[in-house]
Amino acid sequence: MLFHSTRGQDSNKTFEEVLMQGLASDGGLFMPDHWPQVDIEELKHLDSFVDVAKHIVPLFTESSFSKDEVLELLDDTWHDFSEQTFAPIKKLDDSKLVLELFHGPTAAFKDFGLQLAAAFFNKSLVRQNKTAIVLGATSGDTGSAAIDACKRFDSIKSFILLPDGNMSEVQRRQMTTVDSSNVFTLRVNGNFDDCQNIVKEAFNERSFLKKDQFLLAVNSINWVRIIGQICYYFYASLKISKFAEPVNFSVPTGNFGNVFACYSAHKMGMPLGKILVAVNNNNILHRFFSNNDYSRSEVSETISPSMDISIASNFERLIYDFYAERDAEVCDKYYSSFPNNAISLSEDMWIKSKELFLSYCVDDISTIDAMKTIYESHQYLIDPHTAVASEAVNKLKEELKGSTAILATAHPGKFPQVIKDANLTLHDIPENLSIIFDREERSYNFPASKELIFNFIVKNNL
Repeated sequence: MLFHSTRGQDSNKTFEEVLMQGLASDGGLFMPDHWPQVDIEELKHLDSFVDVAKHIVPLFTESSFSKDEVLELLDDTWHDFSEQTFAPIKKLDDSKLVLELFHGPTAAFKDFGLQLAAAFFNKSLVRQNKTAIVLGATSGDTGSAAIDACKRFDSIKSFILLPDGNMSEVQRRQMTTVDSSNVFTLRVNGNFDDCQNIVKEAFNERSFLKKDQFLLAVNSINWVRIIGQICYYFYASLKISKFAEPVNFSVPTGNFGNVFACYSAHKMGMPLGKILVAVNNNNILHRFFSNNDYSRSEVSETISPSMDISIASNFERLIYDFYAERDAEVCDKYYSSFPNNAISLSEDMWIKSKELFLSYCVDDISTIDAMKTIYESHQYLIDPHTAVASEAVNKLKEELKGSTAILATAHPGKFPQVIKDANLTLHDIPENLSIIFDREERSYNFPASKELIFNFIVKNNL
């Protein structure tokens, strides 16, 4: 299997090239040349998450690594999870379940994709005897998961940009209290989009790199992160119904990577009911699915900060694969003037949304109410992002058939102030979240200036 860009000008790339390049040279996102099909009958007899992953991951990696190499790597990829099953499922009632994806070392779902990416990064760098810089922007959980996944590898230095604003203290401290010589946390006086724009310019210019040094993408534009997330959808379907019936998934989302991973699993053979695209007041995705309006608007700060974005980066993959039916010229036409001009699909393209997708927008007040309702009904505490997904299920339940899995993307302990404001009590705080309050914060403050940040990277890229 090879990979190509959604915009058609960067193609015939191996898995390793896509892994190390991240963003396509034409500005698009990489996609596999075809959707590999999973043998569902084989999966029915499996039990563990890692065993499921051993069936999924090698389907994408054969152009660069032997199957035996990949299977050996997967034995040690996911580490420091507090639950042996990695992704336990909590049953709320006869039709609603919660897929807990927060038992990794940073208490968020992004540990799944980033630990897989980091393992492959290191394998490739060691094989080539090279080093790399990880540069990423975060609105909440990506930065801490990237830092944790990469810090154990001497071949990688991480520079993570976080907006000096709306994220919880826990989320911030998970990044600023890491004491490692290959980790640099940069607090930027701006919002997430300011940070993301600097990262995009960095990938275009690469002026701060040493000769033959890689610049690695850790946000969900990197296809390898999507692979890691595809694995837990298959695992959840196995555990919920053994693939005997389609399952609905309610996904709280910002950049759309988690939704696209669910869509990808379906394209690879996983039975699927509906995907509920659950968003907060930053509702570009809901506006698209409800009204064919994909237009950028100002970011508003909410109590679910990991979803506070104005543009959903991974949505381009869905435009390309689902709506444009893999016509790169059509996809490129839509994105050539975006975000200055909104994307509005032709009616015959947009109407396809109803086949797979539902969407709902949840404001902060409704998010708090959803947290209270789940706790009062089930004595179960959820974080605000999970609450957005839960409220979407509640509002759209008449349109759902069968079981629905709500994705719990972060541990509630990451948002103690929101829990307090909801008059709820957090009883069990994981040790990996409590210890950060005993550690000194270490970070570097910058204006939203690429020149100053690039110079800082040069000085510390020794």
